Amino acid sequence: MQIQHILFDLDGTLLPMNQEEFVTFYMPLLAKKYLSEGIQFDPKAFIASIWKGYEAMVKNDGSCTNREAFWKYMDELLPTDQENSEKIALDFYGNEFNQAIVVTKPNQLADKIVKKAKEKGIHTYLATNPVFPRIATMNRTRWAGLDAADFELITTYEDNCYCKPNIDYYRTILEKFDLTPETCLMVGNDVEEDLAIRELGVKTFLLTDTMENKKDLPIESDYQGTMEELLCFIERLENA
Repeated sequence: MQIQHILFDLDGTLLPMNQEEFVTFYMPLLAKKYLSEGIQFDPKAFIASIWKGYEAMVKNDGSCTNREAFWKYMDELLPTDQENSEKIALDFYGNEFNQAIVVTKPNQLADKIVKKAKEKGIHTYLATNPVFPRIATMNRTRWAGLDAADFELITTYEDNCYCKPNIDYYRTILEKFDLTPETCLMVGNDVEEDLAIRELGVKTFLLTDTMENKKDLPIESDYQGTMEELLCFIERLENA
């Protein structure tokens, strides 16, 4: 059955980066933002708390949005109310966060790949791990040189109740758009997070340029290659 839908990961895939370098760069900026607003805390403890909030989203069982899971955890730790905390965070992601583009490696092939898929009549979705607010995800999409309008879905923490590698994250997308697994392809660089979708019968293309495999898991992917090879792969696909 031919591929009619492609789900793309963002960080490390359409936006090449080293995830650890990226996080190490922007986390202190976020702590600095809160300090500049007069909120006093130990920066190291704050960053550790952010990671715990991230874990709360990853462990989300679907009973609330990832946004709610994150702020429910953080609300107990920050010496200010949730509304103010989130307001500061959103202002950060709309402004200072953009400095983090310097530790990413945008590749002009990313936009060519997406547009080539659309030229062939293939539906495209930005299946990025929904642990960021929409404004942060839209900014990273822009850094990558992508047009957000090219995607029928961009997953963010406001409207998702699961995270990668939870299979329910992917199942939710397939059910939302009534997608048949055999007609879909997932493109990503993270062995654990992006290849998990294979459990649902979706084929995968593992991007090797910035591949991540922190747990040294066995690599089981239908296809793999560089960004250049991904473009060639999509060029060879039949029109949907």
